[in-house]
Amino acid sequence: MKFEDLLLEIGGFGRFQILILAILCLPRINLPMHFLLHNFLAATPSHHCAIPHQEAFVNLTMEEVLLISIPRKPDGTFSSCEMFSQPQFHLLLNSSLQSENKTIIQHCQHGWVYDHSQFTSTISTQWDLVCEQRGLNQATATFFFIGVTMGAMVFGYLSDRFGRKTMLQLSLVCSMVFGMLSAASVSYTMLAITRTLTGVALSGLSLIVLPLGMEWVDVQHRTFTGILSSIFWSVGNVLLALAAYLVREWNWLLVAVTGPCLLSIICLWWVPESARWLIAKGRVKQAHRHLLRCARMNGRKDFAVSPEVKNWRSRHTFPLSDKNMGGSYSYISLFRTPVLRKISLCSGVVWFGVAFSYYGMSMNLTGFGLSIYLSQFVFGVIEIPAKMVMYVLVNRVGRRQSQAWTLILAGVCIGANIVIPKPFTSLRSVVAIMGKGFSEAAFTTVFLYTSELYPTILRQNGMGYTSFMARLGGALAPLVFLLDEVWRSLPEVTYCGVAVCSGAVAFLLPETLNVRLPEGIEDIE
Repeated sequence: MKFEDLLLEIGGFGRFQILILAILCLPRINLPMHFLLHNFLAATPSHHCAIPHQEAFVNLTMEEVLLISIPRKPDGTFSSCEMFSQPQFHLLLNSSLQSENKTIIQHCQHGWVYDHSQFTSTISTQWDLVCEQRGLNQATATFFFIGVTMGAMVFGYLSDRFGRKTMLQLSLVCSMVFGMLSAASVSYTMLAITRTLTGVALSGLSLIVLPLGMEWVDVQHRTFTGILSSIFWSVGNVLLALAAYLVREWNWLLVAVTGPCLLSIICLWWVPESARWLIAKGRVKQAHRHLLRCARMNGRKDFAVSPEVKNWRSRHTFPLSDKNMGGSYSYISLFRTPVLRKISLCSGVVWFGVAFSYYGMSMNLTGFGLSIYLSQFVFGVIEIPAKMVMYVLVNRVGRRQSQAWTLILAGVCIGANIVIPKPFTSLRSVVAIMGKGFSEAAFTTVFLYTSELYPTILRQNGMGYTSFMARLGGALAPLVFLLDEVWRSLPEVTYCGVAVCSGAVAFLLPETLNVRLPEGIEDIE
């Protein structure tokens, strides 16, 4: 008797499954609120050098004080990182006479003055992470994603060893603790360390929530479960815009997005451990208890576990992880045989491109003529229809075409905005929103596609490897913004190039629509 048949006997998809999915959607909403928090946490408001002895200029307006103290950039705006060594009073008579003498221009000597109209405080204003220190500001996002990458390795192994629920609880408690500690940071170093550890802890949520839900759901409702989980990520995106709009201080914003972890910790008491995992580990009595509870809740009062099930033992019933499947497999197995090697190399490139372009677009909310809060809100909302359309498309035109074209079109939209002049804000906004929709569609497809490409005995390893490539893309995406010092449009050109190239690589992967899932390596070779 297979576990799938057992699930159908206890109601397949009933009130019990709906309750589990509803509770598991809470941590799912919480994830993007941390993953995209950098947009608001590290926002850099407009700023200029602090001007010493400003009280000496009582007769001048603020504009005039800036005119004699701060040099202008070629576009006419005041410089953010430079000041005159002496007040240039002659500029009051003719402001177009910008000084050619570079020796009187110096870097800020007395700190900076920030515009607090949009943000009361951010980590940029708290620790002056601007000008020469700007790299440290972008690095906070990279530190966070490095934490997520490390966590993926740790929690993937631990949840197979000690159970889904236990590790999910640990992950939530650690997220709560490190999230609150980062809100209380008294130095940049403390913030960098606690954000990295928050990334490690949150990685457990992103890794365990979906499999735990899936392992209680029958085959017919798996796609639906995937969509539901995915849509709640987008809901979290929208709620982040609302939270950031209401809370303008970085440390209180951290408290606001970490607080919901407490609700998830409390609600998780009602979620049982995965019965599949328990049976695979030989803990049949405990699994039996959960199955009976599920049957009762789904109105299957007459359900009784057959003697055959009671005598089930772990290794011979069904595999939970690759190790249980005759011989041991590791990440190296993904590259041993020719066809599998090609799949692994190409899917690694595709995952890198998907995450790199997604976070590149998600972390660039300015320059479209919308406020940063409205951009975040619209970018979150557009993801929901994009996901719905994709679940129809992947079953009509196939996985490979969907994957390749969504990535290429996301790249084309990024590229188009390099060419469209800055004054056309409405057109730029529409193109950016379309690009975000395509980028999200590519992300939605890649999860489904990859799980069908790898054989059962290597699926967990395959997902682990591609997830690592995605985290690598996520960690590098924020650092690319620093390339604008070389050339203004270089970050966009990089995101565009990577998206289009990785989209083209997707054409090299095999189609999996209506193809039976491969069980062993020989099925692929």
